[in-house]
Amino acid sequence: MVGTEDEIRAELEAEAKEAIEELLGWARGRKAPNLMQIEDKVLALRERLGQRMSEALLEAQEARQPQEAPPCPECGQPMRYKGQKDSYVESRLGTLKVERGYYHCARCDSGLFPPRRADGPI
Repeated sequence: MVGTEDEIRAELEAEAKEAIEELLGWARGRKAPNLMQIEDKVLALRERLGQRMSEALLEAQEARQPQEAPPCPECGQPMRYKGQKDSYVESRLGTLKVERGYYHCARCDSGLFPPRRADGPI
C-alpha cells in the first residue's frame, strides 16, 4: 500500500469502516452477546486494524528510504536488488506482513531486507 499520505489515509479509513461493518453485522447476528463475547470480537478487530496500520506506515517508510546496493553483512560485497518481496516482522502487535526491497549477494548467497535494526527503521 505504499503511497501518498492521502492514499494511506483513504486505505486505512476503508479498513476501519470494514471493521465497523463487521462488528455491526456480528452484533446483528447475535440475540444478546455478553460482555466477554463483545470484548473478544472488539479485541480481534482492534488487533487486525492495528496490524494493518503498522504495516502501512512501515511500507511508507520503506518507500521513503530505499537502500542502494548495501554491503553484504557476511562478506562486505555490494548486494544486488532483487525486487520487492514479503517480509514478516514480529512486533508487539503480532506478526506484520510488509513488502520490502530484497537484496542478494551472489558471492556468498546471503539475502537481506535492509535496514535490519529493531530499534530504528525496520
